Amino acid sequence: MKKTVLLAAIALMGITAHAQKGSGFGIKGGLNYGANGDYFESAENAYKDPKGNVGYHIGVFGTIGDKIYLRPELVYTKTKSDYENNSLNMSKLDLPVLLGINIIGPLNVFAGPAFQYILDTDYEGITISDAENDFTVGLNIGAGLSFGKFGIDLRYERGFSENEVTVISNNGVTPGDRIDTRPDQLILSLALKL
Repeated sequence: MKKTVLLAAIALMGITAHAQKGSGFGIKGGLNYGANGDYFESAENAYKDPKGNVGYHIGVFGTIGDKIYLRPELVYTKTKSDYENNSLNMSKLDLPVLLGINIIGPLNVFAGPAFQYILDTDYEGITISDAENDFTVGLNIGAGLSFGKFGIDLRYERGFSENEVTVISNNGVTPGDRIDTRPDQLILSLALKL
């Protein structure tokens, strides 16, 4: 009986893994957590105020390939970064171009460049300059699980360079302070292949 259940489970995993493979497109969405400075310090702040640096994203993706695949995505992202009683809110378009490999069963890993275009920045109660560059490049690296048409992934994003804005007028903030618009992020996504 145990062998029959084990064989059935292995067969089901094989069917699920086969169903997730192949080219196609879909929709995705989820949560972003941005870190300001040291990740351990940010994790402690997140424990005290879980909604402090949380944002969201929604978008579309395409997949080309089976075992090794290419996955371009176009994602609208809204982030929030808390700084000393103020928050930097940012809207942007992200275009990750990921190269991935299906490891075993539903497990896959991926990495690739992430292109970012800033649509809008707002620092509550403070006048800020425009970002140095509206367009920047970063790196996504992560892992995911795929079950037929459904998928979940967790990735880490880091910018290749800082992209800063400068505080112009103050409201409790020192003029001339600089704020990075490309913080490190942990990104949790749910996806549906159409």
